[in-house]
Amino acid sequence: MEAQAAGGPVSPRYPVTFGVQPQLAGRNRLTVGFRFILAIPQALLVGGPGPGLGFGWWRGAGPFTWIGLGGGSGAIGIAAGAMAAVSWFAVVFTGKQPRGLWDFTLFYMRWRANVLAYTGLLRDEYPPFGPGAGSYPVSFGAGDFPETRDRWSVGLRAVFVIPHLVVLIFLSIAWLLTAIIAWFAILFTGNYPQSLYDFAAGYMRWTVRVQAYFLLMRDEYPPFSLE
Repeated sequence: MEAQAAGGPVSPRYPVTFGVQPQLAGRNRLTVGFRFILAIPQALLVGGPGPGLGFGWWRGAGPFTWIGLGGGSGAIGIAAGAMAAVSWFAVVFTGKQPRGLWDFTLFYMRWRANVLAYTGLLRDEYPPFGPGAGSYPVSFGAGDFPETRDRWSVGLRAVFVIPHLVVLIFLSIAWLLTAIIAWFAILFTGNYPQSLYDFAAGYMRWTVRVQAYFLLMRDEYPPFSLE
């Protein structure tokens, strides 16, 4: 599904894309008020806002660390992280990634993109339990399956991703503050301020690009950009 991203069209310059159809006015105040509770079943499976790179179990992440800065990966995210570890060895030693492992990560990331939009207050419709491609007003794309891989990039992936994680720590703090403001704004006015909405969508976009990179979906280095 081709979706218009908040703040402009999905950028074609990087193969990992995240787009959400803006929902600024006429918001459902009741579901927004109880959003963190309603989102728990989904977050336990695929995590919530935050980097959530698929290895939350390394941090001893509990089921509620997705709230705020935790970005826990959820049960399926943990599985995607384990598959990325298998893919890492496969790529480093053979230069190839098993297609089935990449497809599973795509399944997880599409599902996670929907849940990010819901938990991040970007949409009010409850996301499907699954990717729900074409049935939810959020799009995630990772380009075509990469037949050839850069072994050096994959081998040092955990090092290369560090600068992005440092930036995302600060962005997650800023997003959390703006999300709290937006939550109150929706409860009192029924509207999500557009500037805050655009920032939230950009933060989610940056997050899923970095996560897809860390989970070995792409070798191209993600841009330092909200666009």
